[in-house]
Amino acid sequence: MHLSLTDEALMEKIRDNDTQALEALFNRYYKQLCQFCAVYIKDDALAEEVIANLFIKVWDNRAEARILNVKNYLFTAAKNLSLNQLQKKKEPVHSIEGATICTSILQDTNTPFKILSGRESYNEILSLIDSLPQGQRQVLLMSRVDDMCKHQIAGILGISVRTVETTLYQSIKKLREMLKGSPNFTAGA
Repeated sequence: MHLSLTDEALMEKIRDNDTQALEALFNRYYKQLCQFCAVYIKDDALAEEVIANLFIKVWDNRAEARILNVKNYLFTAAKNLSLNQLQKKKEPVHSIEGATICTSILQDTNTPFKILSGRESYNEILSLIDSLPQGQRQVLLMSRVDDMCKHQIAGILGISVRTVETTLYQSIKKLREMLKGSPNFTAGA
């Protein structure tokens, strides 16, 4: 009975304390969410734990939850929980022997001016990406930052591979146009 319901209808039933609806939603997205989460945290067992906790939170907050697009909500929450998990996993460096030192930091070519300019350029690119329309921004970040293939993006967002390709092309084209006018990204720099 629950298998034929939409995600939003399942959420309505979950709000009405229907545990079978939660189980149906869990079965529908668990495997995809674990794979998505594992992209970030590189640990399948931990990814499963993170996703299980996500569904526990969905159940615990069912009374207040007013989710318009359940699939987007689940994947966004999974990404955020994965990033939070990565922050928790970072261990402090107790000695210089345990630290890996990037050789480029030690080279004379990295002057404070170049480092500062690089940070400014990075922040400018991020702000330009943030100014893209949501769909273009999402596809661009999934492709370039999360290093996901077009088929994975299409599956997660529920769109065709061709739409992913077109959206990615449009977002890169628009980003290049915005970068042309920036003094930090001219051809001579």
